[in-house]
Amino acid sequence: MEILWKVENLKKEYEIRTEFKKEKIIVLKNINIEIFKGEIFGLVGESGSGKTTFGKVLIRLIEPDQGKIFYKNIDITEIPEKILRKYRKNFQIIFQDPYKSLNPRIRCGYAVMEGIEGNVKEKIEKAIEILNLVGIKKERFNDYPHQFSGGERQRIAIARALSTNPEFIVCDEPTSNLDVSIQGQILNLFIDLKEKFNLTYLFITHNLKIARFLTDRIAVMFKGEIVEIGKTEEIFKNPSHPYTEKLLKSEI
Repeated sequence: MEILWKVENLKKEYEIRTEFKKEKIIVLKNINIEIFKGEIFGLVGESGSGKTTFGKVLIRLIEPDQGKIFYKNIDITEIPEKILRKYRKNFQIIFQDPYKSLNPRIRCGYAVMEGIEGNVKEKIEKAIEILNLVGIKKERFNDYPHQFSGGERQRIAIARALSTNPEFIVCDEPTSNLDVSIQGQILNLFIDLKEKFNLTYLFITHNLKIARFLTDRIAVMFKGEIVEIGKTEEIFKNPSHPYTEKLLKSEI
């Protein structure tokens, strides 16, 4: 299988100030991961384990402190931001809370248009097409984010991610704020879009049921380290690390 992303010895730490001194907190420690083109790769673990930080570091929304990140065999940790911009349209991120990622003053159709190339007429037509794909009718093109439900706002966030025609999307807990019935609809939408556009996902979640339903392979993260990685069903049936066993038992 073609390797889309390869991460080697990735490390990220933050410096925090206490009353008397500065302390360094290691958020990611010696991360080594390969993500294959066309797969849904899951990253699971408890809240605070470093999952979201990894997703942001992978696409360089946050800079790593150490290690290498290869996108299509290109080391993107070594290239300047000016050159990195031409790659950015190829990878997008969808956040947990779509309301925070959508500008409340921008109508939903125009938010989707921002990532589309072409003249105004072409942008509008393409935005309507993408919104329709995710289940938002063209009659709502001029509505503002507050006029939509949580599930609809997440659909708009997905449409925005699709607007640059990416091949890879980081999905950071995209259904955790939604009702269970809506979660299923959004997960099925992700599957449909993956097939239609040949997408690759990094799907970050603390919900093991969702991970088992959706992903091809998973990595288990504990305190900033990957403790286990493999095919999803194999890990669920035969976990090899004590933390993975504990995590699976907590879901029963």
